[in-house]
Amino acid sequence: TMTTATRMRKIDLREYQRSDPIRLSPEELGALRAAIPSVSVEPADGAGGAYHLKPGAKVGAVEIGDALSVLIRPKIAIPQLLSLACYASDLVKFRADDFNFGDANALPDILALAFTRQARRAFSRGLLRGYREEEDALYTVRGRIRFDEMIRRRFGAPPPVDVRYDEFTDDILENRLIKAAASRLAAARLRSRDARRGLGRIAATLDNVSLVEFRRGDPPQTRFDRLNEHYREVVALARLILRLSEYESWRGNARASGFTVDMNKLFQEFVTRALRVALGASEKTLRGDRNLPGIWLDEDEHITLKPDISWWDGGVCQFVGDLKYKDIEIGGVPNADLYQLLAYAAALDLPGGMLIYARDRAEERVYAVRHGGKRLQAAALDLSGGLDAVLERVKVLANKVRALRDEARGRRTAAA
Repeated sequence: TMTTATRMRKIDLREYQRSDPIRLSPEELGALRAAIPSVSVEPADGAGGAYHLKPGAKVGAVEIGDALSVLIRPKIAIPQLLSLACYASDLVKFRADDFNFGDANALPDILALAFTRQARRAFSRGLLRGYREEEDALYTVRGRIRFDEMIRRRFGAPPPVDVRYDEFTDDILENRLIKAAASRLAAARLRSRDARRGLGRIAATLDNVSLVEFRRGDPPQTRFDRLNEHYREVVALARLILRLSEYESWRGNARASGFTVDMNKLFQEFVTRALRVALGASEKTLRGDRNLPGIWLDEDEHITLKPDISWWDGGVCQFVGDLKYKDIEIGGVPNADLYQLLAYAAALDLPGGMLIYARDRAEERVYAVRHGGKRLQAAALDLSGGLDAVLERVKVLANKVRALRDEARGRRTAAA
Protein backbone atom coordinates (compact mmCIF):
# COMPACT_ATOMS: atom_id res chain seq x y z
CA THR A 1 0.00 0.00 0.00
CA MET A 2 1.35 3.40 -0.92
CA THR A 3 1.93 5.56 2.17
CA THR A 4 0.94 9.21 2.54
CA ALA A 5 4.62 10.20 2.41
CA THR A 6 5.11 8.52 -0.98
CA ARG A 7 1.86 9.97 -2.39
CA MET A 8 2.89 13.52 -1.56
CA ARG A 9 4.29 15.55 -4.40
CA LYS A 10 7.79 16.78 -3.56
CA ILE A 11 9.11 20.17 -4.67
CA ASP A 12 12.79 20.90 -4.07
CA LEU A 13 13.91 24.54 -3.98
CA ARG A 14 17.07 26.35 -2.96
CA GLU A 15 17.33 29.56 -0.99
CA TYR A 16 17.27 32.69 -3.19
CA GLN A 17 17.46 30.60 -6.41
CA ARG A 18 14.84 30.78 -9.14
CA SER A 19 13.48 27.34 -9.96
CA ASP A 20 12.89 25.79 -13.35
CA PRO A 21 9.22 25.89 -14.43
CA ILE A 22 7.05 23.87 -12.05
CA ARG A 23 3.48 22.96 -12.93
CA LEU A 24 0.97 23.75 -10.19
CA SER A 25 -2.78 23.43 -10.12
CA PRO A 26 -4.74 26.50 -8.94
CA GLU A 27 -5.36 24.72 -5.63
CA GLU A 28 -1.68 23.87 -5.17
CA LEU A 29 -0.63 27.39 -6.08
CA GLY A 30 -3.05 28.95 -3.60
CA ALA A 31 -2.01 26.60 -0.80
CA LEU A 32 1.69 27.22 -1.50
CA ARG A 33 1.29 31.00 -1.47
CA ALA A 34 -0.69 30.89 1.76
CA ALA A 35 1.64 28.49 3.57
CA ILE A 36 4.99 29.94 2.49
CA PRO A 37 4.54 33.62 1.59
CA SER A 38 8.33 34.11 1.49
CA VAL A 39 8.40 32.15 -1.79
CA SER A 40 7.85 34.46 -4.76
CA VAL A 41 5.83 33.10 -7.69
CA GLU A 42 6.30 34.13 -11.33
CA PRO A 43 4.42 32.62 -14.31
CA ALA A 44 6.74 30.81 -16.72
CA ASP A 45 6.76 32.16 -20.28
CA GLY A 46 4.82 30.08 -22.75
CA ALA A 47 3.86 27.40 -20.23
CA GLY A 48 0.31 27.63 -18.96
CA GLY A 49 -0.01 26.49 -15.37
CA ALA A 50 3.78 26.50 -14.84
CA TYR A 51 5.61 28.87 -12.50
CA HIS A 52 9.09 29.87 -11.42
CA LEU A 53 9.43 29.73 -7.63
CA LYS A 54 12.07 31.69 -5.76
CA PRO A 55 12.40 31.27 -1.98
CA GLY A 56 13.55 34.04 0.32
CA ALA A 57 15.57 33.57 3.49
CA LYS A 58 13.23 31.02 5.10
CA VAL A 59 14.53 27.48 4.62
CA GLY A 60 13.51 24.03 5.79
CA ALA A 61 10.69 21.61 5.08
CA VAL A 62 6.97 22.40 4.89
CA GLU A 63 4.13 19.99 4.23
CA ILE A 64 0.84 21.32 2.94
CA GLY A 65 -2.06 18.99 3.61
CA ASP A 66 -1.48 15.55 2.10
CA ALA A 67 -0.57 16.91 -1.33
CA LEU A 68 2.67 18.92 -1.25
CA SER A 69 6.01 18.50 0.45
CA VAL A 70 8.25 21.53 -0.12
CA LEU A 71 11.96 21.44 0.69
CA ILE A 72 13.89 24.71 0.70
CA ARG A 73 17.58 24.00 1.01
CA PRO A 74 19.86 26.68 2.47
CA LYS A 75 22.92 28.11 0.71
CA ILE A 76 25.10 26.66 3.45
CA ALA A 77 24.94 22.95 4.28
CA ILE A 78 22.26 21.89 6.76
CA PRO A 79 24.87 20.48 9.22
CA GLN A 80 26.59 23.87 9.27
CA LEU A 81 23.26 25.66 9.68
CA LEU A 82 22.39 23.53 12.71
CA SER A 83 25.84 24.03 14.24
CA LEU A 84 25.42 27.80 13.99
CA ALA A 85 21.86 27.62 15.35
CA CYS A 86 22.86 25.63 18.45
CA TYR A 87 25.70 28.05 19.18
CA ALA A 88 23.42 31.08 18.72
CA SER A 89 20.79 29.60 21.02
CA ASP A 90 22.78 27.92 23.79
CA LEU A 91 26.51 28.47 23.07
CA VAL A 92 26.80 24.71 22.53
CA LYS A 93 29.54 23.85 20.07
CA PHE A 94 28.54 21.04 17.75
CA ARG A 95 30.70 20.02 14.84
CA ALA A 96 29.15 19.77 11.40
CA ASP A 97 30.01 16.03 11.57
CA ASP A 98 27.49 15.67 14.40
CA PHE A 99 24.74 16.39 11.84
CA ASN A 100 26.29 14.59 8.88
CA PHE A 101 23.55 12.20 7.76
CA GLY A 102 23.69 12.70 4.00
CA ASP A 103 22.56 15.46 1.66
CA ALA A 104 19.41 13.57 0.70
CA ASN A 105 17.88 14.04 4.13
CA ALA A 106 15.67 17.04 4.83
CA LEU A 107 16.06 19.32 7.83
CA PRO A 108 13.57 17.46 10.10
CA ASP A 109 15.20 14.09 9.38
CA ILE A 110 18.71 15.37 10.10
CA LEU A 111 17.46 16.96 13.30
CA ALA A 112 15.76 13.73 14.35
CA LEU A 113 18.81 11.57 13.61
CA ALA A 114 21.15 13.91 15.49
CA PHE A 115 18.69 14.21 18.35
CA THR A 116 18.25 10.47 18.81
CA ARG A 117 22.03 10.00 18.73
CA GLN A 118 22.59 12.61 21.43
CA ALA A 119 19.70 11.22 23.51
CA ARG A 120 21.22 7.75 23.35
CA ARG A 121 24.54 9.13 24.59
CA ALA A 122 22.89 11.04 27.43
CA PHE A 123 20.69 8.15 28.53
CA SER A 124 23.64 5.73 28.49
CA ARG A 125 24.69 7.24 31.84
CA GLY A 126 21.26 6.66 33.28
CA LEU A 127 18.11 8.73 33.15
CA LEU A 128 18.63 12.07 34.85
CA ARG A 129 16.64 12.58 38.03
CA GLY A 130 16.25 15.56 40.30
CA TYR A 131 14.18 17.17 43.01
CA ARG A 132 10.92 18.89 42.15
CA GLU A 133 8.93 20.86 44.70
CA GLU A 134 5.42 19.53 45.23
CA GLU A 135 2.42 20.80 47.18
CA ASP A 136 -0.34 18.42 48.19
CA ALA A 137 -2.91 17.47 50.82
CA LEU A 138 -1.86 14.16 52.39
CA TYR A 139 -3.11 11.93 55.22
CA THR A 140 0.47 11.42 56.37
CA VAL A 141 2.94 14.21 57.05
CA ARG A 142 5.70 14.61 54.48
CA GLY A 143 8.08 17.54 54.13
CA ARG A 144 6.96 20.83 55.67
CA ILE A 145 3.46 21.44 56.99
CA ARG A 146 1.89 24.51 55.41
CA PHE A 147 0.31 25.94 58.56
CA ASP A 148 -1.01 29.00 56.75
CA GLU A 149 -3.00 26.79 54.36
CA MET A 150 -4.15 24.54 57.21
CA ILE A 151 -5.62 27.53 59.03
CA ARG A 152 -7.02 29.23 55.90
CA ARG A 153 -8.62 26.18 54.27
CA ARG A 154 -9.22 23.67 57.07
CA PHE A 155 -9.46 25.80 60.22
CA GLY A 156 -6.94 23.55 61.99
CA ALA A 157 -9.00 20.39 61.36
CA PRO A 158 -7.32 16.94 61.40
CA PRO A 159 -5.92 15.29 58.17
CA PRO A 160 -5.59 15.68 55.26
CA VAL A 161 -2.61 17.93 55.98
CA ASP A 162 -1.38 20.58 53.53
CA VAL A 163 2.34 19.97 52.99
CA ARG A 164 5.22 21.03 50.76
CA TYR A 165 7.97 18.52 49.95
CA ASP A 166 10.71 17.75 47.41
CA GLU A 167 10.06 14.74 45.15
CA PHE A 168 13.10 12.93 43.67
CA THR A 169 11.87 12.09 40.19
CA ASP A 170 12.76 11.77 36.52
CA ASP A 171 9.84 14.08 35.67
CA ILE A 172 12.09 17.16 35.53
CA LEU A 173 12.56 20.01 33.05
CA GLU A 174 15.45 18.42 31.11
CA ASN A 175 13.51 15.22 30.42
CA ARG A 176 10.32 17.15 29.69
CA LEU A 177 12.13 19.21 27.05
CA ILE A 178 13.50 16.04 25.42
CA LYS A 179 10.11 14.33 25.43
CA ALA A 180 8.36 17.40 24.01
CA ALA A 181 10.93 17.68 21.21
CA ALA A 182 10.61 13.98 20.39
CA SER A 183 6.84 14.39 20.22
CA ARG A 184 7.13 17.36 17.83
CA LEU A 185 9.46 15.41 15.55
CA ALA A 186 7.28 12.30 15.66
CA ALA A 187 4.35 14.39 14.40
CA ALA A 188 6.30 15.26 11.25
CA ARG A 189 6.33 12.95 8.24
CA LEU A 190 9.93 11.80 8.60
CA ARG A 191 11.40 9.88 5.71
CA SER A 192 14.13 8.23 7.78
CA ARG A 193 13.11 4.90 9.32
CA ASP A 194 16.09 5.09 11.70
CA ALA A 195 14.87 8.46 12.94
CA ARG A 196 11.36 7.16 13.57
CA ARG A 197 12.70 4.17 15.47
CA GLY A 198 15.01 6.37 17.52
CA LEU A 199 12.14 8.65 18.50
CA GLY A 200 10.15 5.61 19.58
CA ARG A 201 12.99 4.56 21.89
CA ILE A 202 13.11 8.05 23.42
CA ALA A 203 9.35 7.93 24.08
CA ALA A 204 9.68 4.53 25.75
CA THR A 205 12.59 5.68 27.92
CA LEU A 206 10.66 8.76 29.04
CA ASP A 207 7.36 6.97 29.57
CA ASN A 208 7.00 8.30 33.14
CA VAL A 209 7.83 11.90 32.15
CA SER A 210 5.02 14.41 31.60
CA LEU A 211 4.41 15.52 28.02
CA VAL A 212 4.36 19.31 28.29
CA GLU A 213 3.29 21.61 25.46
CA PHE A 214 5.93 24.31 25.71
CA ARG A 215 5.21 27.68 24.15
CA ARG A 216 6.25 27.54 20.53
CA GLY A 217 9.42 29.39 19.73
CA ASP A 218 10.33 30.08 23.36
CA PRO A 219 11.26 26.91 25.31
CA PRO A 220 12.68 27.43 28.81
CA GLN A 221 16.41 27.36 29.46
CA THR A 222 18.21 24.93 31.77
CA ARG A 223 21.05 25.55 34.19
CA PHE A 224 23.88 23.04 33.90
CA ASP A 225 26.28 21.74 36.53
CA ARG A 226 28.37 18.60 37.05
CA LEU A 227 25.24 16.51 37.66
CA ASN A 228 23.47 17.25 34.37
CA GLU A 229 26.37 18.35 32.13
CA HIS A 230 26.06 15.13 30.08
CA TYR A 231 22.58 16.35 29.03
CA ARG A 232 23.84 19.65 27.58
CA GLU A 233 23.95 18.59 23.91
CA VAL A 234 20.63 16.76 23.81
CA VAL A 235 18.85 19.58 25.67
CA ALA A 236 20.33 22.13 23.24
CA LEU A 237 18.93 20.11 20.34
CA ALA A 238 15.58 19.71 22.11
CA ARG A 239 15.29 23.48 22.56
CA LEU A 240 16.27 24.02 18.92
CA ILE A 241 13.62 21.54 17.72
CA LEU A 242 10.97 23.25 19.83
CA ARG A 243 11.97 26.61 18.34
CA LEU A 244 12.03 25.43 14.73
CA SER A 245 8.78 23.48 14.87
CA GLU A 246 6.71 26.61 15.45
CA TYR A 247 5.46 26.61 11.85
CA GLU A 248 1.88 25.34 11.85
CA SER A 249 -1.25 26.84 10.38
CA TRP A 250 -4.52 26.08 8.67
CA ARG A 251 -5.27 27.53 5.26
CA GLY A 252 -8.82 26.65 4.31
CA ASN A 253 -9.01 22.88 4.70
CA ALA A 254 -5.26 22.34 4.32
CA ARG A 255 -2.93 22.09 7.30
CA ALA A 256 0.58 23.42 6.75
CA SER A 257 3.29 22.32 9.14
CA GLY A 258 7.01 21.86 9.16
CA PHE A 259 10.41 22.86 10.44
CA THR A 260 11.71 26.14 9.09
CA VAL A 261 14.61 28.47 9.84
CA ASP A 262 14.51 32.19 9.15
CA MET A 263 18.09 32.75 8.03
CA ASN A 264 17.81 36.49 8.66
CA LYS A 265 16.99 35.82 12.31
CA LEU A 266 19.58 33.05 12.65
CA PHE A 267 22.35 35.26 11.24
CA GLN A 268 21.43 38.09 13.59
CA GLU A 269 21.30 35.82 16.65
CA PHE A 270 24.55 34.05 15.80
CA VAL A 271 26.62 37.15 15.07
CA THR A 272 25.35 38.97 18.15
CA ARG A 273 26.04 36.00 20.44
CA ALA A 274 29.45 35.24 18.91
CA LEU A 275 30.56 38.89 19.05
CA ARG A 276 29.66 39.07 22.73
CA VAL A 277 31.92 36.10 23.39
CA ALA A 278 34.75 37.46 21.24
CA LEU A 279 34.56 40.92 22.84
CA GLY A 280 33.93 39.71 26.38
CA ALA A 281 30.80 41.88 26.39
CA SER A 282 27.60 41.31 28.32
CA GLU A 283 24.08 41.27 26.91
CA LYS A 284 23.54 44.69 28.48
CA THR A 285 26.67 46.11 26.82
CA LEU A 286 26.48 44.61 23.34
CA ARG A 287 22.77 44.68 22.61
CA GLY A 288 20.58 43.17 19.95
CA ASP A 289 17.44 44.89 18.73
CA ARG A 290 15.63 44.17 22.00
CA ASN A 291 15.82 46.06 25.30
CA LEU A 292 16.96 49.24 23.60
CA PRO A 293 16.26 52.73 24.92
CA GLY A 294 14.18 54.99 22.69
CA ILE A 295 16.14 55.90 19.55
CA TRP A 296 14.58 58.48 17.23
CA LEU A 297 15.77 59.98 13.99
CA ASP A 298 13.85 63.25 14.33
CA GLU A 299 13.68 65.89 17.05
CA ASP A 300 9.93 65.40 17.55
CA GLU A 301 10.47 61.66 18.15
CA HIS A 302 8.16 60.37 15.45
CA ILE A 303 10.63 58.13 13.59
CA THR A 304 11.76 55.18 15.75
CA LEU A 305 14.97 53.30 14.99
CA LYS A 306 15.96 49.80 16.13
CA PRO A 307 19.50 48.85 15.05
CA ASP A 308 20.37 45.16 14.96
CA ILE A 309 23.45 45.55 17.13
CA SER A 310 24.90 48.33 19.30
CA TRP A 311 27.54 48.77 22.02
CA TRP A 312 26.62 50.80 25.09
CA ASP A 313 28.64 52.35 27.92
CA GLY A 314 25.88 52.95 30.42
CA GLY A 315 23.35 55.08 28.59
CA VAL A 316 25.74 56.16 25.81
CA CYS A 317 25.94 54.27 22.52
CA GLN A 318 29.52 53.89 21.23
CA PHE A 319 28.95 51.61 18.22
CA VAL A 320 26.07 50.79 15.90
CA GLY A 321 25.75 48.15 13.22
CA ASP A 322 23.26 46.33 11.05
CA LEU A 323 23.33 42.64 10.13
CA LYS A 324 22.35 41.68 6.59
CA TYR A 325 21.62 38.17 5.44
CA LYS A 326 20.36 38.83 1.95
CA ASP A 327 20.89 38.04 -1.70
CA ILE A 328 22.97 40.90 -3.09
CA GLU A 329 25.12 41.17 -6.16
CA ILE A 330 28.87 40.92 -5.92
CA GLY A 331 30.62 44.28 -6.14
CA GLY A 332 28.10 46.56 -4.52
CA VAL A 333 26.31 47.41 -1.32
CA PRO A 334 22.64 48.42 -1.72
CA ASN A 335 22.07 52.14 -1.27
CA ALA A 336 19.13 51.46 1.05
CA ASP A 337 21.43 49.63 3.48
CA LEU A 338 23.82 52.59 3.58
CA TYR A 339 20.96 55.04 4.09
CA GLN A 340 19.72 52.93 7.00
CA LEU A 341 23.14 52.83 8.65
CA LEU A 342 23.61 56.56 8.11
CA ALA A 343 20.31 57.20 9.91
CA TYR A 344 21.50 55.13 12.87
CA ALA A 345 24.83 56.98 13.05
CA ALA A 346 23.13 60.37 12.82
CA ALA A 347 20.50 59.59 15.45
CA LEU A 348 23.10 58.23 17.90
CA ASP A 349 25.66 60.98 17.16
CA LEU A 350 28.34 58.49 16.11
CA PRO A 351 31.16 59.00 13.59
CA GLY A 352 29.96 56.00 11.61
CA GLY A 353 28.80 52.41 11.77
CA MET A 354 29.15 48.97 10.22
CA LEU A 355 27.12 46.81 7.85
CA ILE A 356 27.87 43.09 8.31
CA TYR A 357 26.91 40.79 5.44
CA ALA A 358 26.71 37.00 5.40
CA ARG A 359 28.85 36.34 2.38
CA ASP A 360 32.32 35.28 1.38
CA ARG A 361 33.18 37.88 -1.24
CA ALA A 362 31.57 41.06 0.01
CA GLU A 363 33.22 44.25 -1.11
CA GLU A 364 34.72 45.33 2.20
CA ARG A 365 35.16 49.05 1.99
CA VAL A 366 34.52 52.31 3.81
CA TYR A 367 32.14 54.94 2.44
CA ALA A 368 32.99 58.52 3.44
CA VAL A 369 29.77 60.55 3.58
CA ARG A 370 29.86 64.02 2.01
CA HIS A 371 29.51 66.96 4.40
CA GLY A 372 28.51 64.79 7.35
CA GLY A 373 31.99 63.56 8.19
CA LYS A 374 30.67 60.06 8.81
CA ARG A 375 32.26 56.82 7.62
CA LEU A 376 30.16 53.77 6.84
CA GLN A 377 31.98 50.47 6.82
CA ALA A 378 30.86 47.32 4.96
CA ALA A 379 32.21 44.02 6.32
CA ALA A 380 31.59 40.35 5.56
CA LEU A 381 31.32 37.17 7.58
CA ASP A 382 31.83 33.94 5.67
CA LEU A 383 29.60 31.21 7.15
CA SER A 384 31.16 28.30 5.27
CA GLY A 385 33.42 25.70 6.83
CA GLY A 386 33.25 24.41 10.37
CA LEU A 387 31.95 26.32 13.38
CA ASP A 388 35.45 26.89 14.76
CA ALA A 389 36.53 28.45 11.47
CA VAL A 390 33.53 30.80 11.52
CA LEU A 391 34.25 31.78 15.13
CA GLU A 392 37.83 32.67 14.16
CA ARG A 393 36.43 35.01 11.48
CA VAL A 394 34.13 36.52 14.13
CA LYS A 395 37.25 37.42 16.14
CA VAL A 396 38.58 39.40 13.16
CA LEU A 397 35.20 41.11 12.89
CA ALA A 398 35.24 41.83 16.62
CA ASN A 399 38.53 43.74 16.26
CA LYS A 400 36.88 46.00 13.67
CA VAL A 401 33.91 46.58 15.96
CA ARG A 402 36.21 47.41 18.86
CA ALA A 403 38.14 49.89 16.69
CA LEU A 404 34.91 51.74 15.79
CA ARG A 405 33.86 51.76 19.45
CA ASP A 406 37.24 53.18 20.49
CA GLU A 407 37.02 55.88 17.80
CA ALA A 408 33.58 57.01 19.00
CA ARG A 409 34.69 56.96 22.62
CA GLY A 410 37.83 58.95 21.78
CA ARG A 411 35.88 61.64 19.93
CA ARG A 412 33.46 62.06 22.78
CA THR A 413 36.29 62.34 25.29
CA ALA A 414 38.05 64.96 23.13
CA ALA A 415 34.82 66.93 22.69
CA ALA A 416 34.25 66.95 26.45
